[in-house]
Amino acid sequence: MKHDEILKTLKSRSNPENVKGMARFGINQKNTLGVSIPILRDTAKKIGKNHELALQLWDSEIHEARILSSMIDEPKKVTKKQMDSWADDFDSWDTCDQVCMNLFWQTESARKKVFEWSKRKEEFVKRAAFALIAVIAFKDKKADDKDIEKFLPLITNASTDERNFVKKAVNWALRQIGKKNKMLNKKSIATAKKIEKLDSKAAKWIAKNALRELQSAAVKKRLTSQA
Repeated sequence: MKHDEILKTLKSRSNPENVKGMARFGINQKNTLGVSIPILRDTAKKIGKNHELALQLWDSEIHEARILSSMIDEPKKVTKKQMDSWADDFDSWDTCDQVCMNLFWQTESARKKVFEWSKRKEEFVKRAAFALIAVIAFKDKKADDKDIEKFLPLITNASTDERNFVKKAVNWALRQIGKKNKMLNKKSIATAKKIEKLDSKAAKWIAKNALRELQSAAVKKRLTSQA
């Protein structure tokens, strides 16, 4: 499928009612068609992997085309420059998360970008750092525990950021690290208790929410079974 053909297909599947619903969940309505993720996944399967086509679709600035880009791009061909450029374009939490989940975590520069983006001021670029941590902790079965543990100070440092989309990603990252195994669970609980003492509403929310899950019977049972 060619670039123009794909955009034509996406536009034909536009759903204004979906766009209204997405807005209620804080998703930017600009250049949004309301095409569902299952439809995008099905379209991605039909297209196959194609780096150049992914770049073209991203440049269309259409919300769903950008998510589709992350589904068809080839991780080994993604450069640091592309990652920074796309992150700078993030204007919605779902685009940020989808790109991190579908593509960025598999790139060679993923971990480096975590440390770089965690220091950035832009809300969705900073969110991307912690979305990446969460995805790496969950999906990367080869990740070394010591490398994952290095993310915990970043989580502590960002826990006082009161912006909704940042604090939720910070919380997500902490919970995913803590559910990886017993050792990281213990480290994450200790981090959450440290965060809980900070003079910040965001930090207290992050800590309380994370501790509730990480200390739950369900998580303890799963980690014991896993060990």
